[in-house]
Amino acid sequence: ALRFDNLALRSLPVDASEDGGPRAVPGACFSRVRPTPLQNPRLVAMSLPALALLGLEVPAADREAAAEAEAALYFSGNRLLAGSEPAAHCYCGHQFGNFAGQLGDGAAMYLGEVLGPRGERWEIQLKGAGLTPFSRQADGRKVLRSSIREFLCSEAMFHLGIPTTRAGTCVTSDSKVVRDIFYDGNPKSERCTVVLRIASTFIRFGSFEIFKPIDEYTGRKGPSVNRNDIRIQMLDYVISTFYPEIQEAYSDNSIQRNAAFFKEITKRTARLVAEWQCVGFCHGVLNTDNMSIVGLTIDYGPFGFMDRYDPEHICNGSDNTGRYAYNKQPEICKWNLGKLAEALVPELPLEISELILEEEYDAEFEKHYLQKMRKKLGLIQLELEEDSKLVSELLETMHLTGGDFTNIFCLLSAFSVDSDPSELEDFLEKLTNQCASVEELKVAYKPQMDPRQLSMMLMLAQSNPQLFALIGTKANINKELERIEQFSKLQQLTAADLLSRNKRHWKEWLEKYRIRLQKEVEGVGDADAWNADRVKVMNSNNPKYILRNYIAQNAIEAAENGDFSEVRNVLKLLENPFQEADGFREVKEDAEEEGATATAAACAQETRSRLPYCSKPPLWASELCVT
Repeated sequence: ALRFDNLALRSLPVDASEDGGPRAVPGACFSRVRPTPLQNPRLVAMSLPALALLGLEVPAADREAAAEAEAALYFSGNRLLAGSEPAAHCYCGHQFGNFAGQLGDGAAMYLGEVLGPRGERWEIQLKGAGLTPFSRQADGRKVLRSSIREFLCSEAMFHLGIPTTRAGTCVTSDSKVVRDIFYDGNPKSERCTVVLRIASTFIRFGSFEIFKPIDEYTGRKGPSVNRNDIRIQMLDYVISTFYPEIQEAYSDNSIQRNAAFFKEITKRTARLVAEWQCVGFCHGVLNTDNMSIVGLTIDYGPFGFMDRYDPEHICNGSDNTGRYAYNKQPEICKWNLGKLAEALVPELPLEISELILEEEYDAEFEKHYLQKMRKKLGLIQLELEEDSKLVSELLETMHLTGGDFTNIFCLLSAFSVDSDPSELEDFLEKLTNQCASVEELKVAYKPQMDPRQLSMMLMLAQSNPQLFALIGTKANINKELERIEQFSKLQQLTAADLLSRNKRHWKEWLEKYRIRLQKEVEGVGDADAWNADRVKVMNSNNPKYILRNYIAQNAIEAAENGDFSEVRNVLKLLENPFQEADGFREVKEDAEEEGATATAAACAQETRSRLPYCSKPPLWASELCVT
């Protein structure tokens, strides 16, 4: 019943070769492919709000099992939808700052574009459907754990109000692939799983890098060097399809049109990363090939929502230098826009795009970030210059006390401007309960290098800086020295001392917050109505539920044992992230599995107590590693 209209394949060049194996694909934006069937596909979960975009409705109770079987058949790739034209998209990318040459859809397949019931156009993709010309040395498959994470996070981000690609279904199977999860020589067999992804387009910054000549640092080049005719086709397609108002306004001047497009994607990207920062979301792999040309969050891999606030938080266990740390995301997205600007030359001269980037990006980010933070703090009447300092001091207090980013913001709506000393003490108690314990801090600051290794690195930094630069960085060494110092101090710290220190820090900040809230009250006639509005705004901007790694891990472990109910529970919960969830079971904490997928052996032995979904993570969660 889906209505396909595959505009991208009609508008952009498609590779003439039918060779399905890994190879260079010059002079084309797409290659035709076929999904590889799976053994016994079955539905893990489906997002009805996402499927509704395509015109697929909630099945009647008596058809539920049949609908699930049908979804598993079509959205595994085992049977093709009428009107679909499977293809893989060609793109390049700068990965961790270095140009990697041709990348492309190595595991994802464009099925086509579906016209939704309201006339919107949705590209649908199967991720994990098998080999394509862009699979390189891989097998074109995804596994259950990574697919569940992508499926749940795509929908979580949408319901948080953050621009994102969507996920319609997650389908697993009895087909197996071998994966070395931590790259430590301990491979295991895992189930092949496919996610149905939905977006207006999956074209990304790296799509325009296929024209890049030989890179002076890596010696790699794009597959379509000197094909400016295709660059023009791509710009025409992207702007006329996804930025029609810009196409209409500048139809007779391509330079002005392209400049307006670059300005708009610059501002969208700045707003997007501001939204990430405000919910503590870390993408993990912000390469240019993971940046959407329409300003969506795209490609969920080793992402993570920050628990304990740490501006230098790294969610990706493979990011050894911290290039994509939480506090680096705004500047990295700006760097990526710079690479997009280079990729648009000569259709947009660099002097024009660089000026746009400098004038627009930082200003748009700061504006959107502060607007969002004001809502999170309930500052709804006035916009004062001092607000930026108040936000910085809040984050500094969170950092000093190891505060849980999500839960601290959630609690602040209960703070009263005119609370008496006993009420303030009660509130401080609630705040400090959301701060890290001595045990949690010891885990966080545990030294990561062998003392002999550290000593060798310090000597090498002095005696042979060139060799040292190949195997380490001064920032990493300094961070390790800081860890050692903090860990040493923690050995002497008692729980009572920590509590007293944390209360002092929070009392100081709350006094500043109270003074700022009083300025809000002064200008209003009805203080009670103002407070009700303040609480309403705060509660609709501070989520109670996010996809914490430990919640995802519990759902993954249950699914790997054949129980998909936890994935479905978590999905339901994340569809209403700002509301208290009635009737939801607590997180399943008692399932123990030797050598659990992403936990260290020590964690697997720990008895897991039951926790509410909104709880800060248990101690075992600190050992979770996502690569």
